[in-house]
Amino acid sequence: MIIVTMRLIRRVQLLGCVLVLRFLVLVLWDVPAAWALDNGLAMTPTMGWLHWERFMCNIDCKEEPDSCISENLFMQMADLMDSEGWKEVGYEYLCIDDCWMAPQRDSKGRLQADPTRFPSGIHHLANYVHSKGLKLGIYADVGKKTCAGYPGSFGHYDIDAETFANWGVDLLKFDGCYCDSVEQLADGYKHMSLALNKTGRSIVYSCEWPLYMWPFRKPNYTEIRQYCNHWRNTGDVYDSWQSVKSILNWASFNQKTIVSAAGPGGWNDPDMLVIGNFGLSWDQQITQMALWAIMAAPLFMSNDLRHISPHAKALLQNKDVIAINQDPLGKQGYLLRKEDNIEVWERPLSDLAWAVAIVSLQEIGGPHSFTMNIASLGQGVACNPACHITELLPKKKKLGFYEWTSCLKTRINPTGTVLLRLDSQTT
Repeated sequence: MIIVTMRLIRRVQLLGCVLVLRFLVLVLWDVPAAWALDNGLAMTPTMGWLHWERFMCNIDCKEEPDSCISENLFMQMADLMDSEGWKEVGYEYLCIDDCWMAPQRDSKGRLQADPTRFPSGIHHLANYVHSKGLKLGIYADVGKKTCAGYPGSFGHYDIDAETFANWGVDLLKFDGCYCDSVEQLADGYKHMSLALNKTGRSIVYSCEWPLYMWPFRKPNYTEIRQYCNHWRNTGDVYDSWQSVKSILNWASFNQKTIVSAAGPGGWNDPDMLVIGNFGLSWDQQITQMALWAIMAAPLFMSNDLRHISPHAKALLQNKDVIAINQDPLGKQGYLLRKEDNIEVWERPLSDLAWAVAIVSLQEIGGPHSFTMNIASLGQGVACNPACHITELLPKKKKLGFYEWTSCLKTRINPTGTVLLRLDSQTT
């Protein structure tokens, strides 16, 4: 999360040849430049719920008891994640963002929860979340204060890591406000990573390190990947199409830098899913879900699970789309090409399959058709010699058998996406 009151600025078709070529494409495309953080976690993108975009820093429990940042809110969300099918499809982490803390540390220098809004404490909340078969995430900051002005972890990395472990925390989102230099920022992120590992507890480490580095220098993703399980590159997502579109534009513009960094154990994080809120049309919600799957992004919903529409719930729980996001091959997708107002994104999957997203950037008029050559997809090998194509979004349907030399015609709504799965037919 990023707030302006920070000191640091924040920004051919022989089968044998086909199989060899496919193998080389999958092996050589986007090989990570370094090993991931060696904590055995986030081998596929992390999934869960995070409070920030939907509930922000609402601490007024007197006037807004149902939407303030309190233990009651998180216990209610835990109940729903357990009972409404969220846990079963992979949404495992229930995450607290900023504004949970008391204004000061305790007499022993430890962070403490606000005693009015979290009267039972974080350890009790963690036990409750664990009793539902879920895991608890918490928020802190590498600098002197959090972005909202609560106590930061600078100078307290070890004791804060021990505190989180003792409470039973399973994920730490570590923000980057109120640092005095980029060197202090980098050293702090490294220190907390080592401190978390030293506790002996399995704690997913979610960083915002590159987000705060970009305004000053190009981040070293090889280094970041060695310390973090996922990392934010861009500012906070808003509940708007402009915000989602800007994140996608940034990801495609910088894909030569960021795509190769992603893989099992470490992922680029384009921020929260805002599906089920107020600012996106239905087609735009489909686009966010499809592209977050293509980008192998952590899937953190930020919405009110107590008041979510059946359509939004079905989209977020779509097992076929989640399977693409969680594909064990662990390769991040990328923008293949852009033609007029159409973008074609693709992602290699396990078992020689590919996912393809066709995105309309048109914001005027009605649905329009787009035709593409099958041979152009999947580095030229996705359907060589042939493949079965299934449309997953906006509606699941089998499109049939396509040879390498054929074409595929689709029809796309403005700002919408057609998500396809291409399964190899090698015989």
